[in-house]
Amino acid sequence: MVASMHTNRLIHEKSPYLLQHAHNPVDWQPWGEEAFHKARTEDKPIFLSIGYSTCHWCHVMERESFESEEIAHLMNRSFVPIKVDREERPDVDRIYMSFVQATTGGGGWPMSVWLTPDLKPFYGGTYFPPDNRYGRPGFGTLLEHIAKSWQSDRARILESSGDITRQLGEMLAAKAPPAVLDESALESCYYALRRSFDPQWGGFGGAPKFPRPVQFDFLFRYYWRTHQQEALDMALVTLREMYKGGMYDQLGGGFHRYSVDARWFVPHFEKMLYDQAQLAIAYLEAYQISQDAFYAQIARETLDYVLRDMTDVRGGFYSAEDADSVIDPADPKHKGEGAFYIWSAQEIDELLRKPESEWFCYRFGVEPGGNVAEDAHGEFTARNIFFQAHTIEETARHFGVSETEVESALAGASAQLMARRGQRVRPHLDDKILAGWNGLMISAFAKGAQALGSRRYLEAAQKAAAFVLSEMTRGDILLRRYREDEAAIPGFLDDYAFFAQGLLDLYEADFEVAHLKQAERLTRKMLELFEDPDGGFYSTATDEEALLMRLKDDYDGAEPSGNSIAILNLLRLEHITRDAAFGDAARRAFRHFAGRLQSAAITLPRMLAAYMFTLARPKQIVIAGDAQAMLAEIRRRFLPHAITLLAGESLAEWLPAVRDMRPVDGKAAAYVCENFTCQLPATDVGELARLLE
Repeated sequence: MVASMHTNRLIHEKSPYLLQHAHNPVDWQPWGEEAFHKARTEDKPIFLSIGYSTCHWCHVMERESFESEEIAHLMNRSFVPIKVDREERPDVDRIYMSFVQATTGGGGWPMSVWLTPDLKPFYGGTYFPPDNRYGRPGFGTLLEHIAKSWQSDRARILESSGDITRQLGEMLAAKAPPAVLDESALESCYYALRRSFDPQWGGFGGAPKFPRPVQFDFLFRYYWRTHQQEALDMALVTLREMYKGGMYDQLGGGFHRYSVDARWFVPHFEKMLYDQAQLAIAYLEAYQISQDAFYAQIARETLDYVLRDMTDVRGGFYSAEDADSVIDPADPKHKGEGAFYIWSAQEIDELLRKPESEWFCYRFGVEPGGNVAEDAHGEFTARNIFFQAHTIEETARHFGVSETEVESALAGASAQLMARRGQRVRPHLDDKILAGWNGLMISAFAKGAQALGSRRYLEAAQKAAAFVLSEMTRGDILLRRYREDEAAIPGFLDDYAFFAQGLLDLYEADFEVAHLKQAERLTRKMLELFEDPDGGFYSTATDEEALLMRLKDDYDGAEPSGNSIAILNLLRLEHITRDAAFGDAARRAFRHFAGRLQSAAITLPRMLAAYMFTLARPKQIVIAGDAQAMLAEIRRRFLPHAITLLAGESLAEWLPAVRDMRPVDGKAAAYVCENFTCQLPATDVGELARLLE
C-alpha cells in the first residue's frame, strides 16, 4: 500500500504543512481537545511533531519515517500523533522548543517531543533518522523503547515530566535581577556586535550566517545617536556583502533564509516573508542614511520580488517559498535543495549567445564544472550558484568593452535566464496569510513608498491592510491565519504588535486617519489581552486553551519579539495621541525587561532601538497644506524618532491638538515639535531642513 492511499484527520486543515502530511499512514491529529481526549481515554503518550511547510529536514523526516508503513504502525499503536504548524501556532512551538533546548542543548525543526496525556514533555529532539546510525538509535527503535518505558516505568516518566515542567516554568518565568535601565545597555549591545563582526564578509559570528535584521535596526539608531562611524560601517558592509552572495537571488530578487558558509555564498534556499520585509526596511534605511542609490536598488528588487511571487490577488502576502524543488519534471518526487535556482554552465551556453554568455559567467562566478567546492549531499554537483564574483566595471575591463555595453547585455541575459527559469517547476509556495508577517510587510511597502516615492508600493501596503482588516478581524479580535476563504486562530501578541506597527507606518505614507484609529484600537485590545500588570506582554491571551504556561517573548531573533514592537508602538501612540496611558505601559515593560537588557543586551537589540526613542527628543512634524516638497525633504532623511502627521479636518476630529495648525499666508507649513512644544512653522524646504538637523 502506498502512502497516497491513506487519509488522516489533517485533510480537514488549512495549513499547507499539515496538508502535506494528510496522506501519511500515520494517524495524525491536529492540536486540540479531540486529540488530548484520545490520549487520556486510551492512556497513551502523545508524539508531537512540529515543523513548517518549507522546512527541508521536515520533508526528509516525512519521506524517511512518516511515509513508512512500519514506523506508522508503531506510532499509531502506541502513541497519539499530533502535527503542529509552528507558523500557525508559535505559542505551542515556543513552549516545547524551550524544553528541547533546555534538555538537549539545541533545537530546530522538525521538532519531535513526547508528552504525557496532560501535555507535559518527557523526551524530545529534532530530526531522527529512520534506523540506527553512527551508534545512535533510529526513530523506529526510539519509538519502541519509549512505548515499552510507558508501560513498564510509567511512574518514573510521570514524576520526571512533572519535575521537568515545573523547572521549565521556573526557568522561563525567571527574571534577570532587578536593574535600572540606562545607556550602558546600548554600549553593551554595540560592543557585543563589534566583537563578533566579520570585517571581511560582514555579518556577526561565523558560519552558518543568518540575517538578523534587528541588528541593523539597532546599529543605525546607535549611529544616529552617537555618530559612531563603526556602527554604521558594520551594518553597511554586511548589507552589501549579503547582496553580493548567493544568499541573494541574483536573477529574481529577494533573500534566501541563511548562508551555510561565512561568505554568504551557499544559501539554504527557502525564502521567508518576514526576511523580505525586514531586510527591505534595512536597505531603505541604509539608503536614507548614506544616500547611496545602491541600497535603494536592493530594496526595490526585494519589494518587487514580493509583489511578483508572494502576493495574493486580494492583497495579502504569502508566507514562504520552499528550498526544495523538482529537479526533473518527469520525476516530480525527485526534489533537490535549490534546484529551481542553480544552473550548469552548459545550460547558460545553450541559452545565451557569445560574448554575452562569457560576460555573464565571469560576472556571476559560473564555472564549467560548477562553483560549489564541497557539496556533502551532491545536490550542487556540476551546478552553479550565481553570486557577484566581479563587478560590472571589472567585467568590462576584463573583456575590453564599455561598462554600458556590459550592463545592457547582462540585463538582457538575466531576462532570458529568468524566463527560462520560469519554465521550471517552482518551489512549493506556502500560501497561508499571517496577520503578523503581513504587518511587517505592510511596514516595508509603506516605507518603500516614502523613501522611493513609489505609488505602486503604497497601493500594495494599502491593499494588504484592507485585506487583513476586512478578512482577518472579527470585531476587536485579530485572527492570525487566513487561507482558502477561512480566517482562524485568535491572534498572538506578535500579530497585534506587528500589524499595528504596519498601520502606523502606512499612515505616515498616505495620511489616512482611519489607519491611526485602527492602530489605536488594536493596541488597546493588545493591552487588554496580553499585558502583565507587572510589566511586559505575554505572547498568548488570558483565555488561551490547553497550554502548559504563558510566556513572555524576550528575544529579538529572525523576527523581532512582540514585546519590542509593542513597546515602540506604545511610545509612538503616546506622542501622536498625547495619551500618557500608552507611554506608561511602555515604561512598565522597560522596567520589567531592564535586568535582561542590562545583563544580555545583545538578545534584544530591537527593544534597545525602542529605548533609544525614549532617550531622544522625539519630533512630531505636522504638515499643513499641500507640501510635497517638504514631505520629500522629510522622507529622504533617516529620522528614526520622528512622527509625521498631516493636519486637516479628519485628523483634527480625532486629534484636536492639530486643529490650529494651518498653512501660513497661503503657503504650506511644517510645524516641528518636540515633546508637544512647537517651533515657529517653516514655510520653505530650507527652513524645514534646519529644524530637522
